[in-house]
Amino acid sequence: MPKMKTSRSAAKRFKLTGTGKLKRSKAYKSHILTKKSTKRKRNLRQPAVTDCTNVKNMKKILPYI
Repeated sequence: MPKMKTSRSAAKRFKLTGTGKLKRSKAYKSHILTKKSTKRKRNLRQPAVTDCTNVKNMKKILPYI
């Protein structure tokens, strides 16, 4: 059986934490930042943990991470 391919787009967006959770960056931080408050933009900088409902699918497209 051939090797499974990693989804490269997902590999660039997700990192694995030490405990095995998937870490992701938050959306809505790329443009139209003038109308967003400083507090909101600051909170968007923090990494987030991928929701448990999505983890099964993410592990499928990231087999070697």
